[in-house]
Amino acid sequence: MDAERETTHVPRHRRTGTAGRVLRVLLMAVVAALAAVLVTGFLNGDPRITALFPGVNVPGSPQIGKPQPTAARVPDAPPPGLEEADAPLASPTAPGTTNDSYKFLATNDDGTPVGYSPCRPLHYVVNNATAPQGTDALLATAIANISAASGIQFVSDGTTDELPADKREPYQPNRYGDRWAPLLISWTTPEAAPALEGKVIGTGGSTMYSLDKGPKSWVTGSLELDTPQIADLLSEQGGADYVLAVMQHELGHVMGLDHVDDPIQLMYPEIGAPDGLAAGDLNGLHLLASAPCRKDI
Repeated sequence: MDAERETTHVPRHRRTGTAGRVLRVLLMAVVAALAAVLVTGFLNGDPRITALFPGVNVPGSPQIGKPQPTAARVPDAPPPGLEEADAPLASPTAPGTTNDSYKFLATNDDGTPVGYSPCRPLHYVVNNATAPQGTDALLATAIANISAASGIQFVSDGTTDELPADKREPYQPNRYGDRWAPLLISWTTPEAAPALEGKVIGTGGSTMYSLDKGPKSWVTGSLELDTPQIADLLSEQGGADYVLAVMQHELGHVMGLDHVDDPIQLMYPEIGAPDGLAAGDLNGLHLLASAPCRKDI
């Protein structure tokens, strides 16, 4: 439709007295106010105004029927913000005792620990081809305990045939779809995972990601458990408690905790008494719960 035009007719003979000046001032005020309404409505995308100017790109207003530009996607990464909520998915209870016997695997420039976004679930898969009998329940308990302490919500995506790798790709669209690869939990051997050689019974860690030197966050990880050693441990009396401690220790690494020098803590390099997460472990995991949401990655 054609745009309507406002026209003003000027009389052939104009009065120059006071009344004429007042009339002209009022007329100019009306025209100025109308122009302001038109400009404001146009800039704000008011449909009552923009309908008068079809085909014109209105600043800040979406163009009906035309695709809108989206944020540039980073190469070799999934679409940003998948499953990201506006707030953390859980609020873990603060530990009853303050204890500073914890360390973090990595920190940001401002000193805050690198953690997983608490605003999205952490998916995981398990390669259980060689898992000893009865370990499914132990793993479920370990994950539940770490989730309660850290606030990270774990989601099982079932089993996988993916094998552990020294440098695992965090983005595997052909295997897991257009998202960050889930946490990989592998039952394996030292032959397949050389980091398990010797007395090492488990290993765990995560992969950091950042944009333009901004804050870093974990996006996925991996955890390896030595099948032969754990099978031998389960055959001993009380061995299941030690296996549960091993699982929680390695999941602590996945969350971002490092080894500590305090032998009472579960994050001590060697597991003494399998008493589970101690005060320092719990305080460290609770601090990791304050990691920022990341709709940008």
